[in-house]
Amino acid sequence: MILKVARLGFPTIRTVAAPVAIDQIKSHDFQKLIDDMVETMHEYSGVGLAAPQVHLPIQLAVLQVENHPRYPEMPSVPLTVLINPEVTILDSTLIDEFEGCLSIPDLRGRVPRFKELRVTALDRNAEPLDLVATDFHARVIQHETDHLKGEVYLDRMPDLRSLGFLQEWQRFMLPSRAQE
Repeated sequence: MILKVARLGFPTIRTVAAPVAIDQIKSHDFQKLIDDMVETMHEYSGVGLAAPQVHLPIQLAVLQVENHPRYPEMPSVPLTVLINPEVTILDSTLIDEFEGCLSIPDLRGRVPRFKELRVTALDRNAEPLDLVATDFHARVIQHETDHLKGEVYLDRMPDLRSLGFLQEWQRFMLPSRAQE
């Protein structure tokens, strides 16, 4: 089922999400929520979706990048479910790239993110997950885990002059970025 995506201004977007109890993860309702979040992420052409974005202040996020129309040059990221994730930065080099967000529709802005990280979490079967991610994969994880802390990419933008509406970003900002 496609879920309604909360936009910036809805309280869960700025709420620190609560951990999910392990016994809740294997329940039918929680498994359906995961499936619905994945379906919603695909429906809106997202590469990630956090539970606060579907009105639920819990520590759950899904992400996937497979032949994505907006990111055709990016390496694949398999479908990943992160429950109660903890991020440790492994390489604090900051990489500036443009980001968007399903909860802040039609805008893009340049956001610095750490190059490499380790994330530990529980997967959809309540099994421990421990992975290292770099570059775009690390960016997606940082973006989604920010949602679990009540933060959005706008909070990380040091210069709001790079913020633009999607159509103008595609017409004017992307061409100048390609020349860099």
